[in-house]
Amino acid sequence: MKITGNTILITGGGTGIGRALAEALHARGNRVIITGRRDGPLKEVTEANPGMAWATLDVSDADAIRTFAAQVTQDHPDLNVVINNAGIMVAEDLTADPFPLETAEATIATNLLGPIRLTTALLPHLRAQTVATVVTVTSGLAFIPLVATPTYNATKAAIHSWTQSLRTQLAGTSVEVLELAPPAVATDLMPGHAENPNSMPLADYTAEVIGLIERGDTPRGEILVERVKPLRFSEVNGNYEQVYAMLNGSH
Repeated sequence: MKITGNTILITGGGTGIGRALAEALHARGNRVIITGRRDGPLKEVTEANPGMAWATLDVSDADAIRTFAAQVTQDHPDLNVVINNAGIMVAEDLTADPFPLETAEATIATNLLGPIRLTTALLPHLRAQTVATVVTVTSGLAFIPLVATPTYNATKAAIHSWTQSLRTQLAGTSVEVLELAPPAVATDLMPGHAENPNSMPLADYTAEVIGLIERGDTPRGEILVERVKPLRFSEVNGNYEQVYAMLNGSH
């Protein structure tokens, strides 16, 4: 993926990693469109970054995605990059009786069906571009689960797998497929993340990611900062059980 001169759509661009990437890519001469479920954060980001565009989108809503995809490609015919960043992360107690299935269902609709539906809707347009990129945002937890967030982990593992298949199916086309797998980053994705001293500072994470993209340092189509590699490669390195125990503590 080239670092400048793109027209980039970023879901979940009003807060956290999405906002940080939007601002960094906007500063490098890209046309950036951000989406999210709430107008307020989107307006705040675009007002702070003149020239950036925004649109409301709930990626868990299949009908909304179809309508949005048609509109955004009409409004931005040069759109050539989509970053599927929107996601939710909620702790779940699988032993609860009754277990609140609505949490799991909302997580799957947002984290898994959302990027599949949006990418599918935009793919004909992207394939018509000279050069295009699809980025899926997964997680280090796609490779080794955090016990407290079972459905979140499962959706990220599923999107990792889906991304691999998409990349292979699009080989030979104009569309590059990248996977961005963050470690724990100091955002408000989940209560306590922003304050957790073990979370990677957002500015540091963003700078490292942008540097990797700029250098084309994306082996296997994966964008991996150093801090996520112990999770990504625990099975390869033969220390999965140790990393699992360290990640999950008393569990």
